[in-house]
Amino acid sequence: NNFTHIMAGGYSAGYYSYKWAEVLEADIFREFEQRGLYDAGLGGKLRATIYSKGGTVKPMELFKQMMGREPDSSALYAREGLAPANSNQ
Repeated sequence: NNFTHIMAGGYSAGYYSYKWAEVLEADIFREFEQRGLYDAGLGGKLRATIYSKGGTVKPMELFKQMMGREPDSSALYAREGLAPANSNQ
């Protein structure tokens, strides 16, 4: 039960960015879970909007192009056991 390294030495900002990336990933992955993991249309959209443009457009803009909305953190909360799996909050 020791997690003090996050508060010492400037690591907290880096850790926050890792968690934010997990929010984006979990949100997109939930879409794949709902449509099917091998949905060709969704996979093509992911490739066209995020993978092919990474580093050339701001990440939030790419996410919005992919999902058509702002990120929803409930997918990460559910995956981490912090919210019900069917929660939309």
